[in-house]
Amino acid sequence: MEQMQINVMGKDVLVKEGTTFGELAKDFREECVGGIMVAKQENRLKELHNVIHEDIPISFFDITHEEGMRVYQRGVSFLLVKAVWDLFGKDASLIIEHSLKGNLYCEIAKPRITVDEDLLRKLKEKMDGYVKADLPLVKHTCRKDKALDIMKKQCMLDKAELLRFRRASNVNLYEIEGLFDYFYGYMPLSTGTLNLFELMLYENGFLILLPQAKNPLNIHPPFHLQKISGVFMEQMKWCQLMGVANVADLNNTLVRGEFGELIRINEALHEKKIAQIADQVYHKIDQVKMVLIAGPSSSGKTSFANRLCIQLRALGVRPHKISLDDYFVNREFTPVDELGNKNFESIDALDLKQLNEDLKNIIAGDRVEIPSFNFVTGTREHKGTYIQLDKDEILVIEGIHGLNNKLTSEIPDENKFKIFINAITQLNIDDHNRISTSDSRLIRRMVRDNQFRGRDGAATIESWNMVKKGEEENIFPYQENADAIFNSATIYELSVLKQYAEPLLFAIDPSKPEYITAKRLIKFLGYFLAAPGIEIPNNSLIKEFVGGSCFKV
Repeated sequence: MEQMQINVMGKDVLVKEGTTFGELAKDFREECVGGIMVAKQENRLKELHNVIHEDIPISFFDITHEEGMRVYQRGVSFLLVKAVWDLFGKDASLIIEHSLKGNLYCEIAKPRITVDEDLLRKLKEKMDGYVKADLPLVKHTCRKDKALDIMKKQCMLDKAELLRFRRASNVNLYEIEGLFDYFYGYMPLSTGTLNLFELMLYENGFLILLPQAKNPLNIHPPFHLQKISGVFMEQMKWCQLMGVANVADLNNTLVRGEFGELIRINEALHEKKIAQIADQVYHKIDQVKMVLIAGPSSSGKTSFANRLCIQLRALGVRPHKISLDDYFVNREFTPVDELGNKNFESIDALDLKQLNEDLKNIIAGDRVEIPSFNFVTGTREHKGTYIQLDKDEILVIEGIHGLNNKLTSEIPDENKFKIFINAITQLNIDDHNRISTSDSRLIRRMVRDNQFRGRDGAATIESWNMVKKGEEENIFPYQENADAIFNSATIYELSVLKQYAEPLLFAIDPSKPEYITAKRLIKFLGYFLAAPGIEIPNNSLIKEFVGGSCFKV
């Protein structure tokens, strides 16, 4: 039998012909935390059941790597689907709604089923039994018509409708002991590696508590993010109102010629929500002197701030906008991160002393000159821009640190109104495959970077992990400090962004490390029918990304 010499995890090893990635992975379990989920070879992910054909270096990913964690989440989700199937039958519809701080929120849509501690105990016992039995997750490649038939027989009509829009002639289904399911992305080799999870009652359903990537031997603590949970629940109602719960429903609005109406309903819901937030500010106008707006990258902060200002003007309140970027310290004093690079996203990159002094003076009624930061020279300048608040006037301040109390520590809380904005995606691919909010924002940013900043898709993907790291440190820990939360996601946007994003993703060379993400996003966007954006109004937040906004963004 022939052998190949392959560099595996930095070691040269001899691999026999016909060896699978899973068989090879057994020799490297000690170098990974928990079970190995997936392999990588030449910027391509490889499922562990695949046979190794080439002598190209191999890496293995456990749950400390984002790709390994995605595989783990899908595997645990399949365990839960199987447990619900075995306990309640094929007509008990499990819906995996969204992610909440690394955990998954789920509901069971079947009359006469009460989600309580006893039900969760039974589900957990079933799932633990599958893990102990170390059952194989068998991958089946079958023709689309056969896959559709299997999904219909199992009462998974959401998946049958999704697959109806698939252009490929073949479909990959996964099986655990007679239960077939369709998942977007790769799966583990067997159930035995999925041994760390818990179930906990939450809202109208329950959470699957999953391991932490940074601390993989422990599950995520069950944070109760009351305000963020409220936004998810509100978005679920919006989906019901618009009759669009998943990608197949969205595609059908295009098929029926109802896409324009969907846009108008969604934009009306946005406008109504912004008006409600403006009303909240207005009712506190005797005390509130500033509105602080914060949110992660590509959440639509600039368009939201402009639309909020219009709503405030309609109430007789005149807003004055301030950008926190203008309070950067001179570049020579910018703090550095652990690698010695300048950290512009640190709150200490701002001149907090000067900012608080200026804000206090403005609140006191003084006329204050506001600085302007010169990004070419890296210094603050004064160009004769003054602000003085009169009666029924207010400051609107936009920047990533707006919810951090350290930013405006010298300003009384009653003078501040804090708004958190994020694109919190509620639309799902189907009942068992959710859409990542991070992926939606990445697609938004990729399109905007190319449209207005001349960056290609690879450059945006390359910087995305650093962007997310900054958000985890500087934005998300403070989101519950908000007085109001605005969800900037639109249910229709991925159908429109698809035509802008796909050429950028297909242009990424397979030799680049960004190709793994590009390939995943290409498959993801493949579920959507493309739609023109001609009916999107020019004040929409989506226009900030595709162009044509009436605002300076």
